[in-house]
Amino acid sequence: MSWFRKRDLHTQALDTILEAQLLILKELKKIMSTLDQLTADVAAEDSAVDSAVVLLQGLKAALDAAGTDPAKLAALSADIQAKTKVLSDAVVANTPAAPAPSA
Repeated sequence: MSWFRKRDLHTQALDTILEAQLLILKELKKIMSTLDQLTADVAAEDSAVDSAVVLLQGLKAALDAAGTDPAKLAALSADIQAKTKVLSDAVVANTPAAPAPSA
């Protein structure tokens, strides 16, 4: 086999390796983009959970402060109903639909 023939085979092999590396890099960028989105989604979820915890802790404090005063309890009840609606709407809006059953 001549030197030129060996060189062509080596060049082809290197081209194949470079193409494979480029494909790997392209897929890695997709994976990193997906990971970045997942990280953002988890942060948003954590924020929502933290907000719910603050809401519940505030509810307990409000109940303690209202004591047995009927006017304060009525106002607290109205506030709870309003916040429950907001929270419920947010959960519904951000919950993906269940996948259709496969046949």
